[in-house]
Amino acid sequence: MRHRAETLLLLGLVGQYPMAGIAWQAIHHLLGFRALGWDAWYVEDSGALPYDPRVGGVSGKVDFAVRYLGDVMARAGFGDRWAYVDLVRGETHGMSRAELKALYRHATAIVNLCGATAPREEHRQGGRLIYVETDPAYEQLAVAAGSSTSLAFLAAHDVLFTYGENLGRPECAVPTGPFVWHATRPPVMLSQWRQLAASSARYFTTVASFASRGKDIVWQEQPYRWSKDENFRRVLELPRHTSQPLRLAAQPPAAMAARFRRAGWDLVDPAAISRDLDTYRRFVQASRGEFTVAKDIYVRSRSGWFSDRSVCYLAAGRPVVTQDTGFGTVVPTGEGLFAFATLAEAVEALARVNADYAHHSRAAFAIAAEYFAAERVLSRLLAEAGLG
Repeated sequence: MRHRAETLLLLGLVGQYPMAGIAWQAIHHLLGFRALGWDAWYVEDSGALPYDPRVGGVSGKVDFAVRYLGDVMARAGFGDRWAYVDLVRGETHGMSRAELKALYRHATAIVNLCGATAPREEHRQGGRLIYVETDPAYEQLAVAAGSSTSLAFLAAHDVLFTYGENLGRPECAVPTGPFVWHATRPPVMLSQWRQLAASSARYFTTVASFASRGKDIVWQEQPYRWSKDENFRRVLELPRHTSQPLRLAAQPPAAMAARFRRAGWDLVDPAAISRDLDTYRRFVQASRGEFTVAKDIYVRSRSGWFSDRSVCYLAAGRPVVTQDTGFGTVVPTGEGLFAFATLAEAVEALARVNADYAHHSRAAFAIAAEYFAAERVLSRLLAEAGLG
C-alpha cells in the first residue's frame, strides 16, 4: 500500500468498443491499481469513432458510448472518476476538460492499455507513460517490416509491457527491435469472480470473435493472421470425439455456422452475452469450463500470450482448455489449465478434467490466485516501470 496516493490514469477502449470483455479488462486494472494504493482514474481519449451496437457498426455519435462508459464506471466504483473525450466535437464527458488537463499535468503514471491512445503532447507532461500491449507480435513484426508508424508509436512511451511473455526468449522468434519489452499478463480481481465449483454445469464455453480482419501481417514471407477462424476450423470435429458438450458464443458466417452445428457445437449469440457486465460474468460462472482457441499470430509466433477472458474462468474455479501459444513456459499446465496443439490433445484434456472435476476446479482457482491476481501482476508491472 502506498503511503501517499499518487495519481494514475488508465487509457482504454471501454466506450469505443462497448463489450463486457473489454470493460472487465479495464475494471480489473482500475480495481487492482486502487488496491495498491493509487488514486486511479479512467480516460478514453483516442479520438476514434465508437462502435454503436444500435447500428451494428461505427457511429458518428458518441451518446451510446458515453452512457455505456458512465454505467460501467459507476458499477465499478469509479462513477465520478472518468472522462470520454470526443475530439471530433471538442467535447469532454464525465469530468470537465479542465479537470482532465489537471490530471494529465499531475499524474505520476499514465497506463496506455491496449495502445488505446496514440500519445500526444498532453500525455507526456512528466508522468511515466506506460504501454501495456495485450495483443503481442503485431507491433514488433510491423517494426521489423519497416513501419515508421509503429516505430513512432512505441517510441513515444517510456516503458513497454506485453502479454507476449516469450518475446525475447529463444522459443519466440518475433524480433523485439530497438525496444526493451517487459513481460506482463492479464490481471484479475479474484473477488469479482470466485464462487463454489458447480460440477453439474454441462457446457465448456467461450465468447469470441470468430474472425477478425485488417491486421494480418507478413514477415519473412510468412503471413501471420489476426484471426481465430482457422484455428476454430481445426477443432470443428471435436464434439464427435468427446462426450463433453461445447458451447460457442460466436458468429461464424452462415455456412460455417451450419457446419459447426452439424458437428455438434451449440452456437449462441455473443452480443446477448457481451452487452452487460453481469450477464457476461454469469455466463462464465455457469460454465463447466472454457474451451477455446487463439489467434493465429499468437500461436505460430509462440508468443506466450494468455487471454484476459480465460483468467476470469480460472478465477471462477472453471478449468480452461485453450490452444497452446507457449504460455506453459511461465504458467503451469496439466491441472486446472491445459494447453493443446492437436485435436487429440484437446480430447485428452477434456477427459482429464472430467475424470476429477473438483480437483481441476480448485487447481484453476489456485492458478488464478498465484499467477494472475491483480495485486500481484500490477505491483510487478509498476516496479518494473520504476514506480514500485
